[in-house]
Amino acid sequence: MTTTATAPAVLQDSRRTRHTPGPKGKTILLFLLPFFVPFVLFYVIPICYALVQSFLMVKRSSGQFGTSSTVFGGFSQYAAVLQNTEFWGSIGRIGLFGIVQVPVMLLIALVIALLLDSPFIKGKGFFRIAAFMPYAIPGVIAAIMWSFLYHPQLSPIVDALASVGIKADFLGAGAILWSIANVSTWLWTGYNMLVIYSALQAIPQELYEAAKLDGATNFTIALRIKIPIIAPAIVMTTVFSIIGTLQLYTEPTVLAQISSNISSTFTPNMLAYSLASGNNYPQAAAVSVLIAIVTFVLSFGFMKLTSRKAAL
Repeated sequence: MTTTATAPAVLQDSRRTRHTPGPKGKTILLFLLPFFVPFVLFYVIPICYALVQSFLMVKRSSGQFGTSSTVFGGFSQYAAVLQNTEFWGSIGRIGLFGIVQVPVMLLIALVIALLLDSPFIKGKGFFRIAAFMPYAIPGVIAAIMWSFLYHPQLSPIVDALASVGIKADFLGAGAILWSIANVSTWLWTGYNMLVIYSALQAIPQELYEAAKLDGATNFTIALRIKIPIIAPAIVMTTVFSIIGTLQLYTEPTVLAQISSNISSTFTPNMLAYSLASGNNYPQAAAVSVLIAIVTFVLSFGFMKLTSRKAAL
């Protein structure tokens, strides 16, 4: 009888203990607060606000100069964005940018990381810092620096090419997208290299010794052992690069000051900023939400595709 009577009480105590955080749990929550409070205030709440704004529209009582009021517009803002040729033009430019720039940047980062992990390279500390150094420079400063190198009247590169009979126009309509890609590659290759290099450092050296005993060369070890093992790091840097590509804003905005071939709607982010500057906040919010959806679909789709190939 005693055991039967005390069983429900013991069960209630165990449930209370399971759901009530103890002193250690409260300490963990206290340390997490400095992250979660800014995360909620400056990330979650703005996203929810943008989502709400994207379903609103401005309605005027009579004519163009009538009294305006904000009402629920459903998916009208999304329909307007999807019918906007400037939106699809910016998506096309970003798509072409990402298809070319991301693989080139990650390939350079992978090669540098493999070279730094090679036993034949001397002065690895210097080259590692030199490769990472551009990432420490703010994007605005980097874009301003490269704008001087691109400007036809100021660039020593343009002068050097002209001296050998090559006329270069880095700010022309056909080259401006790749000039922006060059700035982004210069900025972010070092960061991706460091992520990949850190993954290489975690590989046990015994694997290399066993492969060398089997007659494998350093190139074979890099191709057949290192790259397959660090594939998760490469996938992660690819996902980060996809997200960064769809958020491209700083470099084209700075270069737009010296090139007429960069419009205010050159990228989706620039289009959203242009709409917001014109007080069209609901449509700017709709553009932002669509960018977020495209970013999620591409990133999640790439991760699912790579995980499925790895499973096969």
